Amino acid sequence: MKIDFKKMDGLVPAIVQDSISGKVLMQGYMNEEAVAKTKESGKVTFYSRSKDRLWTKGETSGNFMEFVSMVSDCDGDAILVKANPRGPVCHTGADTCFEEENSSKTGFIDQLRAIIKDRKNNPTDQSYTASLFAKGINKVAQKVGEEAVEIVIEAKDDNKALFMGEAADLLYHYLVLLEAKGYELDEVMDVLIERHKK
Repeated sequence: MKIDFKKMDGLVPAIVQDSISGKVLMQGYMNEEAVAKTKESGKVTFYSRSKDRLWTKGETSGNFMEFVSMVSDCDGDAILVKANPRGPVCHTGADTCFEEENSSKTGFIDQLRAIIKDRKNNPTDQSYTASLFAKGINKVAQKVGEEAVEIVIEAKDDNKALFMGEAADLLYHYLVLLEAKGYELDEVMDVLIERHKK
């Protein structure tokens, strides 16, 4: 990561994004010391221009943002920080400083897809996912069929916990099937987007 701290008197804008939902949470400023402390402490830290010192988000409220990763932009004069917020981000009590709700967790699907891909490419004996790939496409497809039947059965009852468990199983095995076939979920999204246009 190459950041040009000289462009703005030692400070660069830092955009913080929820690592799971992808929602933009807030914007602050970082200097070299704030970047180092963020990486070292695991909590997103800024340079506060009003306090004229380093400021760790949540040091007063307890609503820390757990650091996940950071990258600089193409010009090296801005930082994108990915984090997991532990409570509301804005001092007003809102989820974000842009008054947007941050409740969606669908971005986790991308993390799960990456894990599934890794299990395929770097299998271990302890991995259930790797064992599915080892058994071949027929077994993976069979598991999707089994899970589909099980969710239909649970849909007829009123036990939310059992239904959610089967829904999670179906989604997981469907993602494994896509990976086994060498297809991307984005390709499925393209089909849905194209259908939506009609």
